[in-house]
Amino acid sequence: MNRVNNLGKTLFDKIWEKHVITGNSGEAQLLYIDLHLLHEVTSPQAFSGLKLENRNVRRPDLCFATMDHNTPTTLKEREFIKDPFSRAQLKALKNNCTEFGIELVDMNDDRNGIVHTVGPEQGLTQPGKTIVCGDSHTATHGAFGAISFGIGTSEVEHVLATQTIWQKKPKTMGVKITGKLPKGVYAKDIILNFIKTYGVSIGNGYAFEFYGDTVENLDMESRLTICNMAIEAGGKYGIIAPDEKTFEYLKDRPYAPKKENWENMILEWQKLKTDSPEAFDKIITLDVNHLEPQVTWGTSPEMGMSITDTFPTIRDNNDKKAYEYMGLTPGDSPSNIPLKHVFIGSCTNGRLSDLKVAASYIRGRKINPNISGVVVPGSQIVKKQAENLGIDKIFKDAGFQWRESGCSSCLGMNPDLIPFGEHCASTSNRNFEGRQGNGARTHLVSPAMAVLAAIHGHFVDSRFETEED
Repeated sequence: MNRVNNLGKTLFDKIWEKHVITGNSGEAQLLYIDLHLLHEVTSPQAFSGLKLENRNVRRPDLCFATMDHNTPTTLKEREFIKDPFSRAQLKALKNNCTEFGIELVDMNDDRNGIVHTVGPEQGLTQPGKTIVCGDSHTATHGAFGAISFGIGTSEVEHVLATQTIWQKKPKTMGVKITGKLPKGVYAKDIILNFIKTYGVSIGNGYAFEFYGDTVENLDMESRLTICNMAIEAGGKYGIIAPDEKTFEYLKDRPYAPKKENWENMILEWQKLKTDSPEAFDKIITLDVNHLEPQVTWGTSPEMGMSITDTFPTIRDNNDKKAYEYMGLTPGDSPSNIPLKHVFIGSCTNGRLSDLKVAASYIRGRKINPNISGVVVPGSQIVKKQAENLGIDKIFKDAGFQWRESGCSSCLGMNPDLIPFGEHCASTSNRNFEGRQGNGARTHLVSPAMAVLAAIHGHFVDSRFETEED
């Protein structure tokens, strides 16, 4: 039976088929790429490859670059990048963008920020597009109804040279999420629970489409959080059908369609939906009516738990190694994790809505003296918006450091490192060994859980704390 012909097409099918240039079904196909996002870490070798072959960038107008991974988050450290490798990568990106005519938002640009924050807020990310970037969390942009995925350095070079990429079409998996989120539970808890429930390999060979009444009721930035971590469940792609919330978010953004084309684009975007759930190769479900706040205890995003649970028993050698690395003991409680650091930011949870939620729990309260708390907006635009709302003052009055935008403590490629052996409550997306610095111990949580941990000095249940409007 031909699934597509007999049961309709998925959203993913429709976008994929529109972008195939050549290639047979079931084999690698050549796809046209609508948007190529670049940053300083995965692009230098790609540009060097072009120069060695004396090639040009095929469509510089469809490329957009930002500095984010290596960028310090204090103005003083930005004046001179101490790490020579980081300094070289940032300089190379600037020189390459100038040489090849690619728009770059560098550290001095008011639009600077994390690539997966900048794309949506500039209106570059749009329904129906194919989007690539040399970063695994490119799945984030799928929240707009786009096929977006991370690529390697050699593939970055190929896209720069040809505006195309060879890919084998994955199967599709519908992830139906239903129910009303309890107070104090958020999109980050949904995706962490999904990964804990189904594991980090459930998406291997599949493209996720998240749907259901819960997803429909989420705002755009919450949808971005869910698609951002699709990669952590093994899915290269995460996608959500565009709707009125999508269109309203995009309206009047700098790179969004202009007024004369806006209505026509809306008509096209409204067609971007899965014909029937039966069109998916596989469907899995998640009910969030009784979902609890989530915390990771180990060294993989699937090593997670609800805040009311105790650490699980050791099942295999991976668990044993994780407990040894994290310095924790089976049967203990998340409230006993000896936290020293709280990081609020990243391409998962560094948007304005995330900062609003976190700030809503701390008005008039102070950080525990044993905690170092840092807030890093996802972009300079987010930073300015938050400052206009007085959110920066709320954080600073509580004892948090308020920083410039960047990837920051999500990963150990800039000065914002977590010291060896110390525990960090982090709103980022990965808790791998050494991810936040050599020997750093990372616990993934929502912004609400992170900020409350900073206040109390340990993890508490965000469902039972007061969130101001």
